[in-house]
Amino acid sequence: MSTVSRTKRSARPFAPVDIADEAALRALVRSRLLAPAPEELRLLAQEAAGRHGGERGVRAVLAYGSTLRDASFQETLADLYALTTDLAHVSKNPFARLGCRLLPPNVHYLSLPRPDGAPLRAKYAVLPLAQFRRWLEPDIDNPYFWARFAQPSRLVWWTDDQVTAALEDAIVQAVFTTLATAAILCETPRPGWRELWTTLLRATYRTELRVESADRAESIVTADEEWYRGAVRAMFGADENIAFPASLEKMRGRLNWRRTIRRGKLLALMRLAKAAFTFSGGADYIAFKIERHTGERIELSDWQRRHPLLAGLLMLPWLLRKGLVK
Repeated sequence: MSTVSRTKRSARPFAPVDIADEAALRALVRSRLLAPAPEELRLLAQEAAGRHGGERGVRAVLAYGSTLRDASFQETLADLYALTTDLAHVSKNPFARLGCRLLPPNVHYLSLPRPDGAPLRAKYAVLPLAQFRRWLEPDIDNPYFWARFAQPSRLVWWTDDQVTAALEDAIVQAVFTTLATAAILCETPRPGWRELWTTLLRATYRTELRVESADRAESIVTADEEWYRGAVRAMFGADENIAFPASLEKMRGRLNWRRTIRRGKLLALMRLAKAAFTFSGGADYIAFKIERHTGERIELSDWQRRHPLLAGLLMLPWLLRKGLVK
């Protein structure tokens, strides 16, 4: 068994917790990271890496999200993370670099033409690899990074074997952080693997300005039961009737998730404000996401597209009334 513990900087300490079968967890993570990627993802990843210096500036490009589950490239944008060698390759703009350092990641949009006329589209985040790994550690109480990358991801573009090992470590850390938090949040005595994940996902949605439907967590878990069940089994040594380590049981009730929700929503608003200045096509992207997840179509005016930050603020009361933002 391997023990993963908090760093001294933690404001939300986990007592040392054993991973029941670290070898199994690493094998699961490695099999998903290194699985063959669709040609569409490889083309998008190559373009994203090229925008930030190629092999000189980017260590890896990860894919995650709906295009790894059930969505076609025609109906959605691919979700990518470009992990750079340093902040200098995040952007040539010093203000954009500062924004990434203070509130990662920076987000960009790309579109590639195809012979059939239907473009390939992606939303890609960019930040240094070291910063990415830091945000997956147990002392980070905001789940923005670790809850995403505890879900399946694919290494689409990378420079060398050293970076694959680093990302394997990072994803294992994300799974640990996520499932340790899930164990603390879950109120059912000796739950099963499915309840553990759906409880966690629903809780993390509340820390962002999410527009997910009530059954979104269940559909995500159902789409890849092998991953979610296998991760729980490796972490706790069982996937049903799970007995959590005593160190985690003692933390039940001590994790201030309400504070995490408040801070998470504030960070989400700040990221939206930052994206208004750095994410070309951001207003259309947000409208697209709302329609995809809720069926509520939003028609944008030219003024809203030119002023996405002001438009978003003006639309916020309507979104709240409709229950599209919570």
